[in-house]
Amino acid sequence: MTVSGVMRQYQVVGRHQPNEEHPNPEAYRMIIFAPNPVIAKSKFWYYMHQFRKMKKTTGEILDCVELVENYSRVVKTYGIWLRYDSRSGTHNMYREFRDVKLTGAVSQLYDEMAGRHRTRPRSIRIIRTAEIKDEDVKRNNPWQYLGDKVKFPLPHRVVSGKRGQKALSSRTFAKNRPTTFFG
Repeated sequence: MTVSGVMRQYQVVGRHQPNEEHPNPEAYRMIIFAPNPVIAKSKFWYYMHQFRKMKKTTGEILDCVELVENYSRVVKTYGIWLRYDSRSGTHNMYREFRDVKLTGAVSQLYDEMAGRHRTRPRSIRIIRTAEIKDEDVKRNNPWQYLGDKVKFPLPHRVVSGKRGQKALSSRTFAKNRPTTFFG
């Protein structure tokens, strides 16, 4: 599985194929993060084979729907519990990320695990996700952005030009350097 862009959240529902013994078998529902519905269904069968001894040939998928967050204007802290396979073994891990959507936090997780631990996306299994309250944050990186007095100053910025105009002056070359401090 390759991760290109933002991960999406899918709800996949499946069950055994009905037969004479079990005309109405039990349905199983999973929330899966994947880049597209094809990979979401594939991961569903991967987990069902591990947990319930059910394969794609003996089962059927009833529904595969993308879950979308309605209100995503506020930055929240998400906690993600995961298990990943490294070169030396299998490890459990807990990570915290700040984002406006859960799918954005999961995308950050995949990028960070690739950068810090050289983990391939196929080796990462997300166990659980949760929205974390400000007082329950454990990691230093999200903790530094909590509180009401957080500021993001822009001390040195270049005035950009509008479309069809030059950025700093009306001429291509200027005899003095641009002023970037507007404080």
